[in-house]
Amino acid sequence: MPSKACGWGAVSAKSPLQYMAIKRRDPRPNDVSIKIEYCGVCHSDLHTVRNEWAGTTFPMIPGHEIVGHVTAVGSKVAKYKVGDRVGVGCMVDSCLKCKECCEGLENYCANGNTQTYNSQTEDGMTMGGYTDHVVVREEFVLRIPDNLDLCAAAPLLCAGITTYSPLRHWGVKSGSHVGVVGLGGLGHMAVKLAHAMGAEVTVFTTSANKVEAAKQLGAHNVVISKDPAQMAAYKRKLDLIIDTVGTAHDLAPYVDTLKVDGTHVLVGAPEHPHPALQPFQLILARRSVAGSCIGGIAETQEMLDFCGKHNIVCDVEKIDISYINEAYERMLKSDVHYRFVIDLATLKQQ
Repeated sequence: MPSKACGWGAVSAKSPLQYMAIKRRDPRPNDVSIKIEYCGVCHSDLHTVRNEWAGTTFPMIPGHEIVGHVTAVGSKVAKYKVGDRVGVGCMVDSCLKCKECCEGLENYCANGNTQTYNSQTEDGMTMGGYTDHVVVREEFVLRIPDNLDLCAAAPLLCAGITTYSPLRHWGVKSGSHVGVVGLGGLGHMAVKLAHAMGAEVTVFTTSANKVEAAKQLGAHNVVISKDPAQMAAYKRKLDLIIDTVGTAHDLAPYVDTLKVDGTHVLVGAPEHPHPALQPFQLILARRSVAGSCIGGIAETQEMLDFCGKHNIVCDVEKIDISYINEAYERMLKSDVHYRFVIDLATLKQQ
């Protein structure tokens, strides 16, 4: 029989999140049941809850930065046992047969992967991690290194892999010059990861009060992007830019800081399109503007192991589940350093 679960979700795009009861599927032979200890709060959660990207099916429960402990495993599960520290990221299934899946790129599944929330399945719509437990097939469960604080590790399952994947794909190494646009949940992880890979890291921010914070995270240089003179000083300096900003903005000033063959990678997902670029900005220096979306399961585990080796976690503010609506409003104002994480033990208090 399906198991009872509880959490906080939305019944419409205009309503605040509230307590709700749901059912999780009956575990199958290849399923892992997980008691959720913590779940990070991603800006994608807010976009989906408020239907800003369109396509949200209500009622819905967000949350795709899930960490906890295994409570049961199916008869065919080989990788995990009861008590293991595990995580679940942005997807819980894919076809596992297409070219992309066979290459470990389940995030780009040709047939469409199943998202951790707001995806249609034979069991109904998926519900995310603002809940007490989740049931996930073994192939999409990840192991959390023992030395990482579980609460602070939760956002690695989205913010971590979203920034790690383009750094790896574009070959960042010692001596690389990497720019990071924005210093929020994604941006602060991009700084930490690029620094650990040996890159010289330059942060672009509109806020002068973030200069010291960026340097403490590992940035070697900080540029106030509203200052034309500071931006001009970085013309043709960078190999790669990780653009984490989740609102529409002019890419042109940043593209000018790229060397020949440099790439500006978009990982922030804005509600509206960015202003168009002039083609000659790209043509005259063989530059590229690209995008990147999370990472495959193998790469996500690689990222977690890398973070374990380098003792990298997110800077978080732990909150009770009942604070989630206030947290959303603060997130809109960038009033968090740098990621909210829900303590799901507080569900018991409802």
